[in-house]
Amino acid sequence: MTAISRCFENLRRNQECALIPFITAGDPDLETTAKALQVLDNSGADIIELGVPYSDPLADGPVIQAAATRALARGTTLEQVLEMLKGISPSLRSPIILFTYYNPILYRGVDKFLGQIKDAGVSGLVVPDLPLEESAGLIKPAAEMGIDLTLLVAPTSSPERIEAIARASQGFIYLVSVTGVTGMRTQMQGRVSDLLQQIRHVTDKPIGVGFGISDVEQARQVKAWGADAAIVGSAIVKRLAEGTPEQGLEAIAQFCQSLKTAIKNPS
Repeated sequence: MTAISRCFENLRRNQECALIPFITAGDPDLETTAKALQVLDNSGADIIELGVPYSDPLADGPVIQAAATRALARGTTLEQVLEMLKGISPSLRSPIILFTYYNPILYRGVDKFLGQIKDAGVSGLVVPDLPLEESAGLIKPAAEMGIDLTLLVAPTSSPERIEAIARASQGFIYLVSVTGVTGMRTQMQGRVSDLLQQIRHVTDKPIGVGFGISDVEQARQVKAWGADAAIVGSAIVKRLAEGTPEQGLEAIAQFCQSLKTAIKNPS
């Protein structure tokens, strides 16, 4: 059993919903990223998603795009991100999921890339521009290394495609709550509830909802709809970027704690 699967199994046993915060590596700098990982780990995160800055982030909204641009402007590279992770991951309770586009994987080669991230302590992968039809070449070698490749279900996915994604996805299923890119939304789309039930009919794998959760009430809502995890990205990235690094770290600690309280306790 992988680290991510163990995490979800423990939470299910206690009827808890997982909190998965997202941050962009290198924004404002890698030293702060390492501190942010520790802060989130200590503030209620169950799993942490770490975004690798990329020059053409098709799935990312303006907040995360801006964070990636700032990180790239500072010269942040995947090798630097993994070196930072290698130093901090042994002290983290939360498994780390790396969010990266496919080009860096293709450039290095699948086996080399997987070896590098495994060595850095990564437990899972999300590759938003990797379609289901091309995922087998990454899922199998990743699984052999104990790394879960989690696939995304879009609101526009057909029932047949949802079932196929649910079969292939490892660790959990990532349900995108909105059509479009990541970002904070003022309302969660009601279709999420229907999609959660649709996925439940074809799999017992955990389901995480992301792309759009911006506050405590929305996190509580996705839990009430039956999600196994609330994935919060832009709202965390925005708080970390405001003020000094120390102020940003304090802001994400408080926000993370409030989110976890909301989805841990009965509504």
